Amino acid sequence: MEYRGLTLDDFQVEAISALKNGESALVAAPTGTGKTVVADWVVEQALAEGKEVIYTAPVKALSNQKYRDYCGLFGEEKVGLVTGDLVINRSAPCRVMTTEILRNILLSGEPVPNLAAVVIDEIHFLDDPERGTVWEEVLIYLPPEVQIVGLSATLSNLDEFADWLAEVRQRPVRVVLEEQRAVPLTFRVGTQATGLATVDQMPKRYTQWFNKKGRSAQNAMRAQARNEGGKGKRERGRGRRGGRRERERIGPPTRHHHLFRMLQDDHLPYLYFVFSRKDAEHLARDLGRKCDHTLLNEREYNAANDHMDAFVKQLAPAIVLSQDHRELLLCGIGFHHAGLHVNLKALTEQLYEAKLLKVLYCTGTFALGINMPARAAVFDGMMRFDGRKMIPLPTREFMQMAGRAGRRGMDEAGTVVIRADIEDWPAMEGDIHRYLSRNYEPVRSRFSLSFNSVVNLLHRHPNERIRKFVERSFLAYNRRQTADRSARNADKLNESLERQGIDTSKEIPRHLRKKIRRLERLSTRAEKEIDQTWGEFQTKVAFLKRWGYLAENGDFNAGAKVLMQIQIEEIFTTELFLNGVFEDVNPDQLFGMLAGMCTSLAKRVKVETTKQDRQVGWAVNVVRESEIIEEAERLTRSDTCWDPRLISLGAAWAQGKGLHEVCAMVESNSDLSGTLIGAFRRAKELAGQIRAIYGDDEGKYTMLTDLIRRVARDEVEVVG
Repeated sequence: MEYRGLTLDDFQVEAISALKNGESALVAAPTGTGKTVVADWVVEQALAEGKEVIYTAPVKALSNQKYRDYCGLFGEEKVGLVTGDLVINRSAPCRVMTTEILRNILLSGEPVPNLAAVVIDEIHFLDDPERGTVWEEVLIYLPPEVQIVGLSATLSNLDEFADWLAEVRQRPVRVVLEEQRAVPLTFRVGTQATGLATVDQMPKRYTQWFNKKGRSAQNAMRAQARNEGGKGKRERGRGRRGGRRERERIGPPTRHHHLFRMLQDDHLPYLYFVFSRKDAEHLARDLGRKCDHTLLNEREYNAANDHMDAFVKQLAPAIVLSQDHRELLLCGIGFHHAGLHVNLKALTEQLYEAKLLKVLYCTGTFALGINMPARAAVFDGMMRFDGRKMIPLPTREFMQMAGRAGRRGMDEAGTVVIRADIEDWPAMEGDIHRYLSRNYEPVRSRFSLSFNSVVNLLHRHPNERIRKFVERSFLAYNRRQTADRSARNADKLNESLERQGIDTSKEIPRHLRKKIRRLERLSTRAEKEIDQTWGEFQTKVAFLKRWGYLAENGDFNAGAKVLMQIQIEEIFTTELFLNGVFEDVNPDQLFGMLAGMCTSLAKRVKVETTKQDRQVGWAVNVVRESEIIEEAERLTRSDTCWDPRLISLGAAWAQGKGLHEVCAMVESNSDLSGTLIGAFRRAKELAGQIRAIYGDDEGKYTMLTDLIRRVARDEVEVVG
């Protein structure tokens, strides 16, 4: 079977055949195997039939790329983009949007009568701790006649997920699994002591190194420790700078530039994955300083120069491309992360797509669906911060990033390299073999309706229908499965006791009491699991009643009416409104306050603030530290976002200052322009939600409309 001049792989043919038969499809395949061809087909089919189709993605960068791709494939008049940043051609029959936007459309009751299909890219994001519930809500609220095309990394519980999807969508779901990559991957470990080595070679090379150099270095360290034995405990525990001394190294450290030397001849271009924005910039600039020549040939150099000339000309006079950044890019070296200025991210992506960047230091978001393959993918390490602590990279994330290696039609194999210090090999060997075994984590439900969803459901539906929604969640499905297993095990145990002539209502022989207790636990668990999800919904309703948002009879008081409009920091924003805090500030300070409710800066970042702005921050802190906010945090298991340092920055933007002027108010060791743009865009979105509350107050409504107009400029502008 061919499509758009391509001979389709078997898994693509199977998925398209299922869609032709009216089924939904769950397509799970490694990165870079061509899952999106299935999505392209269903989009083209819907447009040909005069129907509408929606493509959802978890990140805006992927949404923007799909919008550009579909404009090229189907024409700009047929394609729209709806994200928190941009709204283009919203009435187009094919709309690309973030998953949250689609959830909001469905939750608001906006009709979608002509919608034929929804593509959900990265559908395994359903188990994202912060955003996963949105994926479930979309799948629950969509009319049953809408086909679903779910694109996913491989999951260990794929069949269970598909069974739930078939149940909730009320139509068959075809599971299409492809485990073979079009371009195979080879895995290597890079150390300064051993060079590049395959995973199979590493044990022998490590042993050789340790026997030759490592053991003697270790013995020398032990001897030194014995010699220091007479020193005081305080002195022994201190390093040269007076801080705690790091663990002594016994082998040569491996730096990112060592890997560059190993890879530069045969493996350019490559992606170098790091796990902080600061590292992405720092390492890229460090490599630029160490390179004594550009990695581009004359034609590429001139092409990159032309790209940047056009970029500067288009953005003048608000030039955001510094001279040192330009020189770095002209070396063929770049960096990419979520905090980077949005226009600089776009420039970096364009240069990479044009093969004008040879080494790109990036965070994991670059691997999410964006079609930018490389000859090699390099990992700076295998640990990342999960918001609370450092954890090993999950297999799914590792393989998502590793899958960027290998360009179809260009490379016979993709190379994946893990940077390591030689002495760390024994500790990391197990994790590497776990990745190679492709033992993917299961997708788990994170279903937890937001307070905004709760009040909107209460407003639009009777309790019986809401309960059906809640009990159609993947979480409720999992709990029913657990309850069924517990009930079956309890029945088997009960039957076994009956066959032994044991009456559990009478005194139980001592040797059977353990079994009886297990029977009781199984029965209790089965009963508890059945109603637990609905009980959690009712707990949130009880919270809203206890704090007066809802009357005891369910009527909407002021709090619930406000909450219906608020989707960002829901209870915090509502409480600030109800306490009149928004009334006590001027519009510029209000925007700064909203920015501080949308983004938190790193602790080390210093910001110039005024006494007046600090007073505003103190007023907000009173609400932030109130009992209702603390209880809401416990109930939702999430922290309220509030950073008073953003007040001055947001106010400066609202006053008309340019981004470079706002950034000049900040002392930071990394570029925060992208972070600030994101904060201002999110704050503008929150201002729109607050404006909806003031529908009957012409003065406040007009003030907020003017504020939104003033802040929606330059990098924060929304295109209509």
